Amino acid sequence: MSLHRAYVYRWAVFVVLSVAYFFVFFHRLSMSVVAGDVAKDFGTTGQALGILGSIYFYCYAVMQFPAGLLSDSLGPRKTVAIFLPLSAVGSLLFGLSPSLGWAIVARFCIGLGVSTVFIATMKILSQWYRHHEFAMMTGIFNAVGGMGVLAGTGLLGWLSSHFGWRISFEIIGGVTFGVCVLAWIVVRDNPQSRGWPSIIALDHDDPKRAETIPLRQAIRTVLCCGPFWPLGLWFFCTCGIFYAFGGLWGGPYLMHTYGLSRTEAGGILSSFAWGMIVGSPALGWVSESLLHSRKKMLMISSTALVALFAYLNLHPADLSRTALVVWFFTFGIFGTAIMAVGFTTTKELFDVRMAGTAVGMLNLFPFLGGAVLMPLLGRILDAFGKSEAGAYPVAGYERVLLILLIVSATALACSLLMKETYRPKTTRA
Repeated sequence: MSLHRAYVYRWAVFVVLSVAYFFVFFHRLSMSVVAGDVAKDFGTTGQALGILGSIYFYCYAVMQFPAGLLSDSLGPRKTVAIFLPLSAVGSLLFGLSPSLGWAIVARFCIGLGVSTVFIATMKILSQWYRHHEFAMMTGIFNAVGGMGVLAGTGLLGWLSSHFGWRISFEIIGGVTFGVCVLAWIVVRDNPQSRGWPSIIALDHDDPKRAETIPLRQAIRTVLCCGPFWPLGLWFFCTCGIFYAFGGLWGGPYLMHTYGLSRTEAGGILSSFAWGMIVGSPALGWVSESLLHSRKKMLMISSTALVALFAYLNLHPADLSRTALVVWFFTFGIFGTAIMAVGFTTTKELFDVRMAGTAVGMLNLFPFLGGAVLMPLLGRILDAFGKSEAGAYPVAGYERVLLILLIVSATALACSLLMKETYRPKTTRA
């Protein structure tokens, strides 16, 4: 009976954490749609707008290591409960910001508040789900993040068109407070906290794995692991592309190069959210059930990403609406959904007892990628100047697309150096 209750209750835990992750991705990609309005209200340059967008990622990146340590020591539930309310405060402050300086402070609060959700959830999933379930659950979790992308592009575009970007963020802040309450009431670190068998017992694992690994030993193990570094650089490049282009400059690119309205651009950008929603569980299943390989899946995805940006470099301003939708949908699959397989690889590289520390240290790389590329691309665009209408020229975006092609090629090179971590089910029990 207790086993059955654990199986049922873990879905309640998963749903609440998924809702929190929905808002993580909403905030992460929201600047892409409202960038033009925010720049107009505050009178900013492209580089300043890049800083505003990237402050979220700098804060998020810096917090990944502490978030992993807190999840392994304080516990993932308490870690989320302490930090997530800050994102609600930041969202409200962003909508009320009277100046660029206050907007940066607000984005800092948002980044700090949501920075612990992913790592804490990975820790919790490693306790509530078995080894062979982890890749699929991570994929589903990432798909919910895709719904947040969908809301942060299409829905936010509609809301900001009807109510303005300020009121839209104030509404989101209020809803986020409700999610914080749910997380505290429902989420538990592991089945044992409810008096049920642990996942170690369910998997008939070695009882010694219940022993805690000292923090210093866990950090040293991660840093001394050779395969950790190409995986980290792969995340830096792949996520950096996604956050910089999908999360900030993709919207202005569509509006300036193709003359689309904010709502039209948001509609096209929402297609990569659908790619993320569809691709996250699909790629996890392909990796687990068809390829029986993490490395092959990452190599295939990286090759596809190079092909996507090579194509866009050849056709920077002459694609049809349909072609743009297909491109961004595919970008959502191979530029974002693949992250689920990447994080599964990280979890499989290390002992489950140090899952929070390992994922926390690895998760530093994706957001450093976004933090570096966002202002860099803005600076490149500023070098080409703006038109009287405030639009950057096609030549500027051509240079941006070339940089993204080079970064995607670097990600492909990293995937070739990775270690295969897939283990057949028979070796996991």
